[in-house]
Amino acid sequence: MTDVATTPLIAIPQLIVGLGNPGAKYDGTRHNIGFLVLDELARSWQISLSDTKNFQGLFGEGTIGGKKVRLLKPLTFMNNSGQSIRSVLDWYKLAPESVMVVYDDMDLPVGRLRLRTMGSAGGQNGMKSAIAHLGTQKFPRLRVGIGSKDSDAITHVLGSFSPTEKKLIHEVNQFAVSALEVSVRDGVEKAMNLFNNRVAGE
Repeated sequence: MTDVATTPLIAIPQLIVGLGNPGAKYDGTRHNIGFLVLDELARSWQISLSDTKNFQGLFGEGTIGGKKVRLLKPLTFMNNSGQSIRSVLDWYKLAPESVMVVYDDMDLPVGRLRLRTMGSAGGQNGMKSAIAHLGTQKFPRLRVGIGSKDSDAITHVLGSFSPTEKKLIHEVNQFAVSALEVSVRDGVEKAMNLFNNRVAGE
């Protein structure tokens, strides 16, 4: 009896989540880079986001490359993001590995992003909540660099980008949109190969 070779599953996001905090006081802060990317995605993909109480967040649906995709901005505040994500998964009966979470990372410089198919929270409270509610670390994520802290961590993540950094953030947002589109069309692994070494401003 011979073994039958199996093809590894390709990670294709069906739900893309941007992490951040709701409210005008948090607009444009480093910690809200996930919201910024989701807004750019919604514009680029012409998906309208509306306040959906069942999901505790801003939610919209569309089709990219013939594939259904959903966008979510949890309005639960960062530390409880997992509640909102879980409610969408339960409603649409999606598997955790079909979720792509976009969030800020102090370990990456501004102008860099990093895609992974799984991993730990790395100290990010929104990701801690997502992992707790999904019951696994095995789901894709896109980390967007916000630079290392020059003061205490809370002050850093809740601060705004400098004018120079804002130019890089605009460019890296375009990278992020392109990377997420490749992820939906062709899989996260292909997007990793194309975008993990891209650097804004170069």
